[in-house]
Formats: sequence, structure tokens, C-alpha cells
Amino acid sequence: MNHDFLRRLLDAPGPSGFEVRPARVWRAEAEAFAADVSVDVNGNSMAGLSTGGSPRVMMAGHVDEIGLQVTHIDEEGYLYVDEIGGWDPQVLVGQRVRILARDGDVLGVIGKKAIHLIKPEERSKASKTRDLWVDVGAADRDEATSMGLRVGDPMVLDQTMIELAGDRIASRAIDNRIGAFVVLEALRLLADDPPPAAAWAVATAQEEIGYQGGGARSSAFSLEPDVALVVDVTFSTDVPDVSKKELGEHEIGGGPVLSRGSAAHPVVFERLVEVAEAEGIPYSMQASPRATRTDADGIHLTRSGVPTGLVSVPNRYMHSPNELVSLTDLENTARLLAAFVRSLDADTDFTPR
Repeated sequence: MNHDFLRRLLDAPGPSGFEVRPARVWRAEAEAFAADVSVDVNGNSMAGLSTGGSPRVMMAGHVDEIGLQVTHIDEEGYLYVDEIGGWDPQVLVGQRVRILARDGDVLGVIGKKAIHLIKPEERSKASKTRDLWVDVGAADRDEATSMGLRVGDPMVLDQTMIELAGDRIASRAIDNRIGAFVVLEALRLLADDPPPAAAWAVATAQEEIGYQGGGARSSAFSLEPDVALVVDVTFSTDVPDVSKKELGEHEIGGGPVLSRGSAAHPVVFERLVEVAEAEGIPYSMQASPRATRTDADGIHLTRSGVPTGLVSVPNRYMHSPNELVSLTDLENTARLLAAFVRSLDADTDFTPR
């Protein structure tokens, strides 16, 4: 795996709807080995191998991350924000932010009334995003706007990737830029000996806010895949106070998680299991009885239907400034996808019988 590429991809700021920077990093890396690299009007980036082959395989991971967006700049120069994607506002308090402004990035800090000034009966109440503000140091609104700041500017928490003990890393953008990373690494594994199947890696846009399917739906419509594999993250249940009865048993370093139910096609699931066992790749299984809440939900009913598999990476501390995953899990997930693609030929049939 290319760890330098992973770091550059994770550190590039790109919340949903504003994914241009990480998408550029992704495409620049893809151009080193893929035959066909492009971007569509929705911001989805695509890279292909053996593009005339059969069947057509789409491997998708979303390249956006959660963030914040400026809703108002007051007369004192404070910025008020709303959430891009799902935040626990408690993790926002006191954080540094990087605002993607017109004239260049602007740094700021998230402010809240000091604990000393909060009435005792209110101290135990959870913070709300609407009660927070961003302070860029401006004296007033005119100074803030002179810095290139405008309503609608997006921002991310100013956190870069760090390496922890063993093979663990932490980053604000694990969910789900590692999915975009894995699908391109799977394509890299296929590049040395291109398969009979047409293989496409797609870094999809707007998954975190894509309640109607986001960029996954439009890119699947364009590519017309015969089968799709979606890579996302799921909850690692090897931390305190998480119910394995509800979520299953998924550990950091335990390998990819294969979903069953809802958008996860049963024939694709069984082939993923067969490939994982043949390759000696550890895995666990996860039930998705109603929805996967991933790009799979936007892909599997595109056009006349796309048999879709969901492969997830165990992730600790999801939607926080320091999500945590195992590099070995990323590597094994890329290996599984590449081996799945190699297992296909023009006669592969995904019709449930």
C-alpha cells in the first residue's frame, strides 16, 4: 500500500459538496497506473482498467468527510455554522478549524461560553451546534470579509493523520476517505496483470449528505456496472460500552466486515465469503436488515438493479476528530476486492436462484 498517498488523501480538506481537493489527490495518484481517469459534473472521480472487458465492476468509496459551513457573520466578526453531515456537537467544543475561503484557507477556533460563566444547573446540558461560534480573530465583520470569508464557506477540523502504536492510524477523515483509498489500491493490485473484467474505482461525492444516493447513484447510472462493491466503515465493537448484541463483533485488525441484508446482494455476499476464505483473509459478518446507510443504498437499485456487495472496515470513534483504523484491515480489504474481481468472467451470473 502507498502510505504517502493515504496521508495526503486523509489530510486534504474536503467536506461533502466541497470534495475538490481530495478528489484531485485521488485522480493524480490514479493517473500513475489506470487507463482511464476522469471526473464528472457531480464531482465523482473514476479510474478504470480493462474498460472493454466483461463483466463491468464498480468499486466505490466516498471521498467526502463531515464538516461545517458558515451560515452567518455577525457585526463582531464571529462566524456561526451548521453541520455538513452528522456531528456530535460535544466533540466540536474547543477545536481548531480550517475554513476553505475564497482567498485561501483561514484558521479559526470554535468558541463557547467559559465553564465559569455557565449557570450550575446548565453545566450538565449537552452543547448544541447552534450555540457555538467560530473565532478567526477578526475585530469585526468588515475584517472577517476582508479575509475572503463569506456565508457558505465550508470548514473542517484542523487535524492531520497521526500514527499510533502497531499498525493503527487516526484521522478526522477516516469516514470514508479510506474507502476511496482502498478501491484505488485494489485497482493498483489489478494493474500489474489486468483482469478479463472491466474494473472501475470510483471516489464518490456527497455520501454524508446524499440522502437520495449522492454521487454514488449518478456514477453508477453512468458506468452501468454489472456488479458493484462498496467500501465504507463500520463500528468497531472492541471498545467499552458498545453492544455486540446490536452491532455484531468487529475488531480493529479483524479484517473486513461483510454485510448481509437490504442493499447487500446475497450472491455477491457469498462470493465475497468464498474469495476471502480462499485468500486466507480474515473477515466478520454484519446484519443490515433495513438499510446499510452507505453508497450501496444508492447503487443497488440504479437502472434495472445492480448486484451490490458492502465491505466495511472496523472504525473506532466514528464522526469524531480522531477516527481510528488498522492499516492491515485496509490492506486486506483491498486484497479482497482485487481477488473478487479476478474471480469473475463473462459468464458470471449474479441472479439469485
